[in-house]
Amino acid sequence: MARAAALTKSKESLSRERIELAALELIEAEGLAAFSTRKLAARLGYEAMSIYHYFPSKGHLMDALIDHVIGELPPFPDASLPWLGRVRSLGRDVRRAFTRRPNLFVFVATHRMNTPRALAFLNRSIALFEEKLPHELAVRVFRSVSYYVMGASLDETAGYARGPSTVEPVSEETMQRDYPSVAAAEKFFKPAEFDETFELGWELMLTGIAALARRFEEQR
Repeated sequence: MARAAALTKSKESLSRERIELAALELIEAEGLAAFSTRKLAARLGYEAMSIYHYFPSKGHLMDALIDHVIGELPPFPDASLPWLGRVRSLGRDVRRAFTRRPNLFVFVATHRMNTPRALAFLNRSIALFEEKLPHELAVRVFRSVSYYVMGASLDETAGYARGPSTVEPVSEETMQRDYPSVAAAEKFFKPAEFDETFELGWELMLTGIAALARRFEEQR
């Protein structure tokens, strides 16, 4: 009787939010490949079938995790603020939200953003570019920005710094002698340099976007 009461009390504390948070923690702790609803349920102190009471399938849960990460983004900057500053903030906010969950981001980057919450985010993002650019150009610029922000985030979370190495890497001596530019550049590939490198590229891209917006304004 006491055990049944304890189980009932525990089940009452289970929720979609608690499951999502535990799933995010588990994925970052053990990696996406090792993630399963069985492990998730065990982490929560439940049987695996308990998860399916809230999410019909693992796919539904993964959709919810993407929505959860999108929900962690700061609100869109107020429309009264300068347009380019709002674009700048959007890129920074997206990168920050995605790179703080590196193991999940590999999944996010290759998953279609077609849940209502994801579509609402995409819709507002495209609309931001449409404020200063004609529709086709706005979409292409948005896509270009996505390439940069998503690509940079992928590189930071699963790319050069975390990727596998060749079986027989060249020696440090050979590197210094035959590939001096690569040897000298090595320090700039380290995680401590990610922010500065991203900001440099982001500002270059923003300069180009601002020039396009001015050109369109002059032609109107």
